[in-house]
Amino acid sequence: MNGSTALPPWLPTAPCTPGHCTAHPDTDGGPRAGQAGAVLAAARLTAGISTVLLGVLLAPAAGLLPAAGRLALVRAWVRTVVRAFGVRVRYEGAAGAVTGPLLVVANHISWLDIPLLAAVLPGRMVAKTEVRHWPVLGTLAALGGTLFIDRDRLRALPGTVRAMAGVLAGGGRVVVFPEGSTWCGRARGRFRPAAFQAALDSGSAVLPVRIDYRPVGAAAYVGDDPLGASLWRVVSTRRIVATVRVLDPLPSGGYPDRRALAAAAQRAVARDNANLPSPSVHQRARSRSAAASSLRTPA
Repeated sequence: MNGSTALPPWLPTAPCTPGHCTAHPDTDGGPRAGQAGAVLAAARLTAGISTVLLGVLLAPAAGLLPAAGRLALVRAWVRTVVRAFGVRVRYEGAAGAVTGPLLVVANHISWLDIPLLAAVLPGRMVAKTEVRHWPVLGTLAALGGTLFIDRDRLRALPGTVRAMAGVLAGGGRVVVFPEGSTWCGRARGRFRPAAFQAALDSGSAVLPVRIDYRPVGAAAYVGDDPLGASLWRVVSTRRIVATVRVLDPLPSGGYPDRRALAAAAQRAVARDNANLPSPSVHQRARSRSAAASSLRTPA
């Protein structure tokens, strides 16, 4: 699926495209990260893909471990995957202090968001049905208990929300990207309220998380960007630093409905606006065709 595909009118879209976002010079006033050499980039790509494949091979054996051991192994593995691709990570906030069932919600920029969150807040991810059929990654998603949603069938959404509420009611954790589409990080989308109904129905708290990358755009996976191109852009950037900020949980009982809860979570994630670079690239993008949409991981 790409930006030129006809979409149902209810699907969220973003103005981010590879040409406007991923290759655009940084506008945050910081130094450019520069490019890694071809040899280093190739080594990172080989190491990253090899680590992913190793996880697939070891998945059946990991399933025989006790739950605590399996969780520790998965967290170590996803951290190794991100590190192998050359990405450095900073975690901020007390993720370990938050217990009980949680609906974890985060802004969505890259395919890297998924292992970054799995390393610190593992849970049942929500992803589009197409992910199930992706080579390697689809197998890993299914083995990890991903809740798949058919974005083209609006009638299927209540069933997905009920499944999420069931996981939460059972004491589990669900991870969702409520923007429903990837944005490059210079701007963000509106949090769609549907997923928040699961928190209300189960009486679970919502845990907002903010993800940022520097340099801006290098990690973005937007529009009709091929996965191969995104992988190469990541490994060929000299230094990408991802910052994951775990914010204060929001008690769902303090909000009258899912729209108010979604808006509160969105405000929490976007509160530190001083750290956002200029959105001028999107102002230019909006003047172009509205067909340039980001379609990667719906939620």
